[in-house]
Amino acid sequence: MTAWWSKIRIILQDSVLRRKISFVLGALVVFRLAASVPIPGVNTEVLGKIFSGDQFLGLLNLFSGGGLSNLSIVMLGVGPYITASIAMQLLTVAFPALKEIYQNAGEAGRRKLTQYARFLSVPLAVLQGYGLLALLESQNVLFPLSFSDRLENVLVVAAGSVLLMWLGELISQYGIGNGVSLLIFAGILAGIPSVVSQTIATFDPAQVPTYLVLAVVAIAMVALVVIVTEAERPIPVTYAKRMRGMKLYGGTSTYLPIRLNQAGVMPIIFALSLLLFPQLIIRLLSGIDNNIVQSLSDGLLRGLNNEWIYGGLYFILVVIFTYFYSAITFDPQSISENLQKNGAFIPGIRPGRPTTEYLNRIVNRLTLVGALFLGVVAMLPLVIRAITNLGSLAIGGTALLIVVSVALELSKQIDAQIAMRQY
Repeated sequence: MTAWWSKIRIILQDSVLRRKISFVLGALVVFRLAASVPIPGVNTEVLGKIFSGDQFLGLLNLFSGGGLSNLSIVMLGVGPYITASIAMQLLTVAFPALKEIYQNAGEAGRRKLTQYARFLSVPLAVLQGYGLLALLESQNVLFPLSFSDRLENVLVVAAGSVLLMWLGELISQYGIGNGVSLLIFAGILAGIPSVVSQTIATFDPAQVPTYLVLAVVAIAMVALVVIVTEAERPIPVTYAKRMRGMKLYGGTSTYLPIRLNQAGVMPIIFALSLLLFPQLIIRLLSGIDNNIVQSLSDGLLRGLNNEWIYGGLYFILVVIFTYFYSAITFDPQSISENLQKNGAFIPGIRPGRPTTEYLNRIVNRLTLVGALFLGVVAMLPLVIRAITNLGSLAIGGTALLIVVSVALELSKQIDAQIAMRQY
């Protein structure tokens, strides 16, 4: 507790840290204000009934940071931007020219690919906005609208998504932490009071043992997420002795820390995005007056609504994106080259290609453990939901994963800023 108070005191005394945290809080206030402004033509009575029993809309609401629950102007959240980012990162694998820009152009290349993702997110926001509004209008959540009113709503929600994309990038640039993750994090926290009040209103004394078991499982999940996120494999590194002038340099030993879960919370967010976007398209197609299209879309929806099929896809996507994101964030070849340039080597491993292969082997093993853990933890709420028949548990489990991971990452970045200030 003393360490926490000393950390808070340092934050309050440091003008740079204070300014960054104030900027993040101000951006989040703007986001929550925008999330409380509804689009025109909302049937609030039907809206509450639809959201209470639809897991798909519940997950979309989680992804939008709570902006979808009252059909606000930011109801799409950062979903289009995340989908565009996934598309751009997948394209770097498919097209060598984009991969060259990403890997060899350094920070300038990453900024260029981020700019491409921004451009791609605009048509995706328009497409997702139209599909979601058409879906809600078919379920009588929206009153019948004219063509101009419908077009206006699509443009408003697309602009709201672009606004959140801009806010997220501003937070990453001028604040602390990943802006996109923090927006989702803030939306989840903002929904806690309503969840608590709803739980109290529907409290059933006969379910007390179930509630206790779920509380224990939630605490265990938090502890496991913290342990796995903090776990790392230290690789010993030794610097060779070198003479420069009349002085002897090097000869010291240190270690290269490789985290068990390099990707953090991003595989969960990416997997949810990739699961939700096709469901939106399929639900939109189910409203088309064509027997073949309707039967096909109904079959796909039945498959995706099956707990085990949905859970299996969720698990596979989380594992794939953990490997994919780890491969992007950690490049053994560049690390091997940097070690060789600085006269460093791993004891017992020759510099160059053997070092790259050794690091690849270590990273693949660690990533396998981290990916399986994330997949199991992401699946666990779905399994418990199938056993207990509590509908909001799957959403709560995903929200818990995101909240814990983002809070850990934010705490680490604050600690890094404090350490830089002390140096």
